[in-house]
Amino acid sequence: MDRSTLYPVVALLLAVCCLSPASCAETVHCDLQPVDLEVTYSKNQVSKGCVAQVPNATVEVHIFFMEFSRDISELKLTVQTSKQNGTWPREVLLVLSVNKMVFLQLQAPGIRPRLALNPKLVFQDLQEVSIMPLPSLTKTQLLKWADTEGAIASVAELSDPQNILLRLDQAPRSPSSCSPEPHKDMGDTLEWQRRALVLGCRLEGVAGHKVAHILRVLPGPEPRPQTVNVKVELSCTSGDPDAVLILQGPPYVSWLIDANHNMQIWATGKYSFKIFPKENISGLVLPDTPQGLLGEARKLNASVVASFVEVPLTSVVSLQASSCGGGLQTSPTPVQTTPAKETCSEVLLMSLLQPNCSDDTMTLELKKNLILPLKCTITSLTFLDPSCQAEDRGDQLVLHSTYSNCGMKVMDNVVHNEVVVSLLSSSSPQRKHVQCINMKSLSLQLGLYLTPQFLQPSNAIELGQQGFVQVSMSPWIPELMLKLDSCQLDLRPEADTVELIQSNAAKGSCVSLLSPSSHGDMRFSFLLRGYMVPTPKAGTLSCTVALRLGTSSLDVRRTVSMRLNIVSPDMPGKTLVLPAVLGITFGAFLIGALLTAALWYIYSHTRPPSKRDPVVAVAAPASSESSSTNHSIGSTQSTPCSTSSMA
Repeated sequence: MDRSTLYPVVALLLAVCCLSPASCAETVHCDLQPVDLEVTYSKNQVSKGCVAQVPNATVEVHIFFMEFSRDISELKLTVQTSKQNGTWPREVLLVLSVNKMVFLQLQAPGIRPRLALNPKLVFQDLQEVSIMPLPSLTKTQLLKWADTEGAIASVAELSDPQNILLRLDQAPRSPSSCSPEPHKDMGDTLEWQRRALVLGCRLEGVAGHKVAHILRVLPGPEPRPQTVNVKVELSCTSGDPDAVLILQGPPYVSWLIDANHNMQIWATGKYSFKIFPKENISGLVLPDTPQGLLGEARKLNASVVASFVEVPLTSVVSLQASSCGGGLQTSPTPVQTTPAKETCSEVLLMSLLQPNCSDDTMTLELKKNLILPLKCTITSLTFLDPSCQAEDRGDQLVLHSTYSNCGMKVMDNVVHNEVVVSLLSSSSPQRKHVQCINMKSLSLQLGLYLTPQFLQPSNAIELGQQGFVQVSMSPWIPELMLKLDSCQLDLRPEADTVELIQSNAAKGSCVSLLSPSSHGDMRFSFLLRGYMVPTPKAGTLSCTVALRLGTSSLDVRRTVSMRLNIVSPDMPGKTLVLPAVLGITFGAFLIGALLTAALWYIYSHTRPPSKRDPVVAVAAPASSESSSTNHSIGSTQSTPCSTSSMA
């Protein structure tokens, strides 16, 4: 037989052999599509980040750059410390930069950190946490801005995080400065969870009744032993089909399985169960390709692959399924995260209802592009008075009323009402208590004092003198929390503006926050620079106050200011302030008394005992007094806040 005849015969024999399943690898027909199952996994590695040790810092800053693919997401942030008494000696500032709307849940026992965020994107219900608005900056600019607020202890860039665990004291060997690096392992400092892309399919030609869940863990950067905790929660009934769990990973990966339902296990390496953690069971050799793992599911007589997930090397993987049934619920369009459930997320919906308060009107806005991802169908949106219904303005629902209509109640300068939301998916409406501050009946006062007793207000301050500032509100409302958002002294055009308070924190060593008064008045002190060229003659002291009701998470900001006269030590004909007048008067009296006593002592010890000479009073030359006075006025004393010399 010649070669031209041999090749077709061999090809025909191979084709015939491949018709037998035992002779050739069989192609598994399974069209993987995104499905509505939730799978999350934990990791310590971030796309870019750094960790630093800052033991001597008064304020440590932790920065999170987070990218979300969904229009609105939930984020749980937990901050922990291993201190026995549960307190942290330093102030903690958390900077949250996001690209989409996020509902934040914060847990920080014993720490009470400050938050810097965009209040239009990050919604929260944190009543006792200080929140400062985050400026709109690039990543590089934001890092520079954060460096002025304190010592940067960590930076992390995350994609679609669901849970974040930050440990404050887990970086003893880290460098003293934080320089972000790509693919950074944050170690014990940071652990976070994100949703995985979950695929599923129906295996064609399989008459079995089993449902398979396939988890494939990809190799890590270093081949070191790793235990992966696999948590599986299935809502199964007695009539549901059997479940199969297939676990495939690198040879150095072992598995610790925690399942609430009986499952058939096929796994590589060794595996054990949480109820018997020391009973290690040797696994199997499984294919390391998706097609090969689908073939294994078919061998186990599974007709449905309910979940197929590939994740990087991780420590914890959690899978939650609403049923064990073989019915496959695919998502309408492939996306990179698990789509929202069909049920309405009422908690997120109610978190979007935040009142905007003006002097006489309460307004609530709900954007429709945010309601749609929550799978909520609103049939009615009203105040407590059902006749006050929301207006449909095309892209949003707007509910508004003056403080005298729609069932508004004004008590102690606080306006109260309820928002009632009726949903198609719920038989009973959802209610939320909303409040506004009646600013028309409130007034803020700003006062400058020259003594720490805050007795006599003044409208003038001398260069090099310490000033004491008090911001008060009348009438006083116990349930209203006040904080100094910022304060500054504008000395233009002769000098620059002096920043005194920023985000309820003192700016520089010349400013000190003082304890509030018995009535809750906010107080601080500052030391004005001793010498400035040119010398300012006046300035404007202004403070921005953030007011927040105890049941609200939004701040209302108001600014109060006053005009100050700046007195220079060498100003001709200057008006002396009261402490200076009292000091000069007392000093002159004391010098006169001492001088008189000294002259009497000299006279009584030098005169002859037998002869009394007349006492001659010699007047000091006028030029001497003038020279002494001029020398006293011209002399200078440097203060801790002096930055320039006298011209």
